[in-house]
Amino acid sequence: MKTLNDFNFENKKALIRVDFNVPLNENFEVTDATRIVSAKPTIIKILEDGGSCILMSHLGRPKGFQEEFSLKHIAKKVEDVLGVEVKTVADCIGDDVEAAAASLEPGQILLLENLRFYKEETAGDKDFAEKLSKLGDIYVNDAFGTAHRAHASTTIVAQFFEGKKCFGNLLAQEIESINKVMETGEKPVLAILGGAKVSSKITIIENILDKVDHLIIGGGMAFTFVKAQGGKIGNSICEDDKMPLALEILEQAKAKNVQVHIPVDTIAADDFSNDANTQILDINEIPDGWEGVDAGPKSRAQFHDVVMQSKTILWNGPLGVFEMESFANGTIELGNSIAEATKNGAFSLVGGGDSVAAVKQFGFEDKVSYVSTGGGAMLESLEGKTLPGIAAILE
Repeated sequence: MKTLNDFNFENKKALIRVDFNVPLNENFEVTDATRIVSAKPTIIKILEDGGSCILMSHLGRPKGFQEEFSLKHIAKKVEDVLGVEVKTVADCIGDDVEAAAASLEPGQILLLENLRFYKEETAGDKDFAEKLSKLGDIYVNDAFGTAHRAHASTTIVAQFFEGKKCFGNLLAQEIESINKVMETGEKPVLAILGGAKVSSKITIIENILDKVDHLIIGGGMAFTFVKAQGGKIGNSICEDDKMPLALEILEQAKAKNVQVHIPVDTIAADDFSNDANTQILDINEIPDGWEGVDAGPKSRAQFHDVVMQSKTILWNGPLGVFEMESFANGTIELGNSIAEATKNGAFSLVGGGDSVAAVKQFGFEDKVSYVSTGGGAMLESLEGKTLPGIAAILE
């Protein structure tokens, strides 16, 4: 696996695929710079080597050239984060862009315009990729968030850099972290899967049953398992058509000596609202008109014990409707347990949109080992798929 450390970038132009698809407010100001901060170590390492950086990214889902999706809106924030002047150019391919790239001096940075202004980017067009390839000497992919897409800038462009392509620090870290959970993690290994639907996690569950010792199933998806085993779940979310699959998963887990932990009690609400009436109920005994919205106190205590005995922990998905303050406590307590286990030496990886949002919201970001930057890419990695953006560097 080639990383930045395999190259000396002195007097070289690095063409770097970053993921600067960041949220903007109505004044086109960046509201969360996490992805820019994550790319900083790669960029700074290349500049310190005496190289220059040509940054390419997408922003949003534009239909052709749309002013509101221009990367010039984020250039100032990129400059602030990196502490280095960032030059911009009004396109990502063409003579002007090639001239701007050619004139870059060591230590300088050029930010290209939004790649998705061209439909050829998402189509994985080879000619478009070749035009991008003319801009740099070495190709660096540091965009884990788009590594599961076979786009021109994430995958196809690598064909033009034989022997001159590598992973950036962020992408290398993502690969190593997932590998720690899936291959080399110290046992016992625990996977915590939450969120609303079993259907979105089926392939992950099937793929990780060979790798883990414990599996906690929480959030809305737990009710499909509870109902499948004959429990009464009231108005709780459930995928009835996935109940046979839930029983199959439990059988598979048993055959593979994986201990499955499902909540035993729940905070139930009489309405899907922060101000609803609530009561603590046995998870098998939820009456009609009530729905489970968070893990109950007994479940939290049980989950804490499982977390504390684990040496490698994957957390993907919340335990309740954490977006509502009244139903966030199960997720917060789980975060506290994982933070404590991490402090005691466990390796903890958090990934997937909702769990990452929860970790940030409740201040656990610096208390776990690694927070993944890629939602879809992370999930596809856990499903055992080879991501095209990663395969393109390894080829």
